This record gives sequence, C-alpha cells and structure tokens, in this order.
Amino acid sequence: MRKKIAAALAATAIVALGLSGCSSSGSGTDSGGKVTLTLWTGFTGGDRPGYAQIVNDFNKSHSNIQVKMTVQPWDTIQQKLPSAWLTGQGPDLATPSSDPNAVADYVKKNSVLQITNTGSGDDQINVDKLAPGTVKEFTYDGKLYGVPANFATLSLYYNKKAFAAAGIDKPPATVDELAADAKKLTGNGQYGLVLADNQTIQMWPILQWLEGGDIVNAKNCSVVQSAAGQKSLSKWADLVSKDKVSPVGLTGAEADSLFSAGKAAMELNGPWAAPGYKKAGIDLGIATVPVGVDGSSVTLGSTAPLTISAKTKHPKEAQEFLAYWTSKKVQEKFSLKTGFPPLRTDLGDDAKLKNDPTISVFAAQVPDSRLYLPHVPNATKVDSDAYTTLIGQITRGTPVGTATKQAATTIDALTGCSS
Repeated sequence: MRKKIAAALAATAIVALGLSGCSSSGSGTDSGGKVTLTLWTGFTGGDRPGYAQIVNDFNKSHSNIQVKMTVQPWDTIQQKLPSAWLTGQGPDLATPSSDPNAVADYVKKNSVLQITNTGSGDDQINVDKLAPGTVKEFTYDGKLYGVPANFATLSLYYNKKAFAAAGIDKPPATVDELAADAKKLTGNGQYGLVLADNQTIQMWPILQWLEGGDIVNAKNCSVVQSAAGQKSLSKWADLVSKDKVSPVGLTGAEADSLFSAGKAAMELNGPWAAPGYKKAGIDLGIATVPVGVDGSSVTLGSTAPLTISAKTKHPKEAQEFLAYWTSKKVQEKFSLKTGFPPLRTDLGDDAKLKNDPTISVFAAQVPDSRLYLPHVPNATKVDSDAYTTLIGQITRGTPVGTATKQAATTIDALTGCSS
C-alpha cells in the first residue's frame, strides 16, 4: 500500500550511493564559511526534475549554504538510513520513506531532529499553510519532526468520448451520480469505473468517506463493521461484484492499462497519470471527486516526509532549507514544472496554477483532502492484512457483514485497540 504517491512516481533512474562520503560527519563548513548539506530522496520518477530544480534554485540563492541531493530507490533508503542516522552517519536531510508513518520509528529512536523554525515569516516554515493533516502526521508529543516533501490528491479521470457515446454530457457531481454513471458506462467490452485494490494507492477509502463511512475512529479502533461502515462499502461492493463496473482484484498498473486502452470510462488517480493517458490518445477529462452524500467534498491526499538528522552539525541551515522547500513561490514553481499540486493550501487561487487545466483540478482539492490511516499503529499491515483483504472479499461476493467483522478483528489487533 504505502508505495503511495512517491512510490507510484518511482521509475528506473537510480543514483548509486554508499554511506561513506555522504554522512552528517562528512558535511561541514569550508574555510569560506559555506555549509554543505547532504540530502537523500527517493524521487526517481517523472517529478524528479521538480525536486532537482528546488535544490538548484536554493543553491543559487544561498551562497552560504549548498545542498547536495542524491536520488536512490525507496527500498535502498529504508535499508540504509535507520542505522546510518542511529550511528551519526548518513545525510543531513532525507525523505526516509514513501510512508509518512515511518517518521514515528525515527522519533522513537531519537534519530530525527525536532523542527522549531515555524511561523509566518518568509524564512520560516508556514505550518498553518501546509496541506491538511500533514503537520499532525509529523507531530509526536506536541513536537514537529518533519514537513511534507510533496503532496498529491486523487481526482476523477474520465474518457470524454465514452461519455458522449453514453449520452452523458458532464462528469458526475455527486457520489450517487458517480455510481449511476458507472453502471451506464459499463457494457460492450467497457468498464464504467476501474477500481484497483492492491499494489496501488488506495481508492476505496474515498468511496467510503463519500458514503459517510471510515476505517478507524479517533482511538484507532475499527469502524468498518459499524452500520455506517458497512453501508459505505455495500453499494460499491455490489457495483463491482454484481454490476461488473470494474474487474475484480486489479492492481494499480492493470487499472491504468485498461483506462489507457479505452476499455474503462472512469478512474480515480493522481496527477502522475495524466501524461500517460494523453500520450495514449485518450480524449481526457479530469474533474474533482464528486461530493459525498452529505454534500461535502473529500478526496485522498498523500505525502512523503522530509526530515532532518538529529545528529546533523547544521540544524539551523537544514531548517532554513525546509522553509525554502515549503515556501509559496517555490511550491508554485514546482507545480508548474511537474503538474503536481503544491503542498500548500494558499495557492488554490494562484493565477498561474489556475491556468493549467490539470494542476488546477488537483490543487483545488488540497484543502479538502484526507490522509490514509494517519498515525494509525501498524498502518502498513492494517492496509495489507485487513483492508486490502476486506475489499478483495466483498468484491468477490463475501457478505459485507461477514468480511467487515473479520477485518475489524484484524485491525483492532494490529492497532492495539481495546475498547
């Protein structure tokens, strides 16, 4: 699951890296007073140039601080970084994982620096302007230990040609219209709405939220077995298992392939998918996720953390870099270069971003986005062992009541819920 956005972006580009020569002890201040910071990231995909641009621009504008970024696969970072930071080695800064919950492990081991350079100034981290949930996600015992390295939302992709053929003149505006359109667009070798349920960023939580349900409550106890939880799953389980609006058991790549081939009329996906769909010749439309049964807007947002080593020799300069990374002008430029929404909420009305038909849709949903299983203990296993299994069962005909009861038992055991 938590290959998430950043992992979905991962491609094959790799910069080889060894621990030697890239450690916190290896960075320092030269005779001219210039500080060099090292940064490890896992952004090897199509958005990589956007992150490189941030670093290059920072270096040009900061004669006293220089950042050297090394890019490598997420798995490599996750293998090397824990021991490197624990022993005082490794980089000054890093995106430790594509899973935002991974920060908790570094906090427990005192390997990550508390961030204090927060406020409203241009040289501070404007935490009140960051995407919803991200500050809370990286806060433990009231202390901030990371900022979002990126942020992306899911939107509704639709095939305009398929819609016209079905006599539908606009994308669905409500979750009920989404369900109705999915049925109407299914048939003659075409699926109405492809829903991946494994090896992908999760789409099903959005459907649950739109229908008034959820996965866990504030105490991290399962609510999939509740009346609201079951109701939020039942309609979509029936649409897949009975109405065949989507094949069962799709991976993210398989769902993407169906949409790219014109064999699916709709799909929930992130901004990274747009270039491929356009290249495939799809008459592409992108719309915000329809509003839920209560009339409110919600979609899934995802992020990867950007953190600082607790043993860096340059905490002030490292925090200055984080403030720059998350600043308004930098995020505007990043969005325009990559097609991704900014990680801030105060760029929704930005004229340059609004002029881009793709960015504007994803950026507009940043304020209404929610993270998936934030701060939930054992979130990765909750997803793989309970939630993904649950969706697989109900889309294959297992009664929702039976499947959710089993999932609830697994979820509560993993999260430690006792109530």
